[in-house]
Amino acid sequence: MEKTPNSPHVLIFPAPFQGHVNSMLNLAELLSLSGLAVTFVNSEHNHRLLLQHTGDVQARFTKYPGFQFQTISDGLAPDHPRSVNTVMELLEAMSSNSGPLLKQFLVDQTCNRTPVNCIIGDGILGWIIDVADEVKIPVIHFRTISACCFWVYFCIPEIIQAQELPIRENEDMDRLITKVPGMETFLRLRDLPSFCQVRDITDRDCQWLATETRKTLRANSLILNTFEDLEGPILSHIRTKCPNIYTIGPLHLNHKTRLGSDKASFDDIQSSSNSLREVDRSCITWLDKQPPQSVIYVSFGSITTLTRSQLMEFWHGLVNSKKRFLWVIRPDILVGSGENESFEKFLEWTEGRGYMVGWAPQEEVLAHHAVGGFLTHNGWNSTLESVVAGQPMICWPYFADQQVNSRFVGEVWKLGLDMKDVCDRKVVEKMVNDLMVERREEFVKSTDRMAKLAKKSVSDGGSSFCNLDRLIEDIWLMSVQAHNKI
Repeated sequence: MEKTPNSPHVLIFPAPFQGHVNSMLNLAELLSLSGLAVTFVNSEHNHRLLLQHTGDVQARFTKYPGFQFQTISDGLAPDHPRSVNTVMELLEAMSSNSGPLLKQFLVDQTCNRTPVNCIIGDGILGWIIDVADEVKIPVIHFRTISACCFWVYFCIPEIIQAQELPIRENEDMDRLITKVPGMETFLRLRDLPSFCQVRDITDRDCQWLATETRKTLRANSLILNTFEDLEGPILSHIRTKCPNIYTIGPLHLNHKTRLGSDKASFDDIQSSSNSLREVDRSCITWLDKQPPQSVIYVSFGSITTLTRSQLMEFWHGLVNSKKRFLWVIRPDILVGSGENESFEKFLEWTEGRGYMVGWAPQEEVLAHHAVGGFLTHNGWNSTLESVVAGQPMICWPYFADQQVNSRFVGEVWKLGLDMKDVCDRKVVEKMVNDLMVERREEFVKSTDRMAKLAKKSVSDGGSSFCNLDRLIEDIWLMSVQAHNKI
């Protein structure tokens, strides 16, 4: 649909991380496809990476006359590592530096008679709602994490008030957390998000997450990248605090479904990518030569790091399992001694059963007929991509929301095995064999069922399909209301 002179103007602002940019850029294209004018604000650092590694991204969006990219400084020096160990430093820099820049941009847009009618802001950047309040623009929060993790973050004050945090010396990490409604019978201390597993209740990161999450109460509404059949029970609890929720996931599938029905966009679907890293497609050629469902795909996402000892435990476990594997080993995945080590020599030990790349086209890999399982860090995008592909998971969460996600995968949804807090070659070997052989029938049954429900949710009349339409309609209504006030 083409932009009209009176199309609402939506500004989308993601946090500067791969998973956040990926999902929010998919949403930006869906809104553009519906005829809305969209400004996508990326950090200067991430936009350079996006242009470098996703060469078609500019061309993909030129067909939407109302779309534009804008960049903004994240407040850090160009040579800053922006690593997993500096996440909070990056977020604090953005709060101090990006806020005033965003405010000035919004004022300039109004002066140029292209006012922003609605902001879709990453919910982890709570300062966006403060800026929006100053310039009187409605805000919709988008949390790129699971509904279950959002709800745990929301309940942090109650957990602390009940003295279920902080963690005490020699604490039993299997102790149940009882102050998260809907999770009283299965959420353990070890399943809390990593930022919440603290020994001091005044911990800066834990308190910051609680504060930022509660700011969603001030937003007009909340977007979640999930679907009702997956997280319905938890969503019902969240709605007691945030009544207006748009569940529009799995967003990558909703994106493909909508673009697939638009002839002008159909040819771009398979080639489109939102990667901030260089993709190595040689792994697809290798997968093409492997038997059906014989390969376990291993990837720990864009920012997880491993020690050499941990990496070797995974390596020996995979090799000893005798199963074929495709392993994403980023150039920056190792920390400590051996961080510049080459792993090419390890492939000689696998007799052709293993293959390594620095970064893979993950959706395509998970959908490949040769892949039969996924050893994952359980980032939410990866988890949803696995759900859609019907791939059972072995979960090794690293930080943030991943601990909660892995508990739900293993205990609630029965879509795989939770290996959190363990990095042992014998456990890896056993879990790979359980997933790929011994318990395969059990997991295939549950993953197939959930994959069908995911596809149903984004089909015409499905919950996520209808919620996306409702979101678009509500943005139009915001624009009309704003125009009537003038």
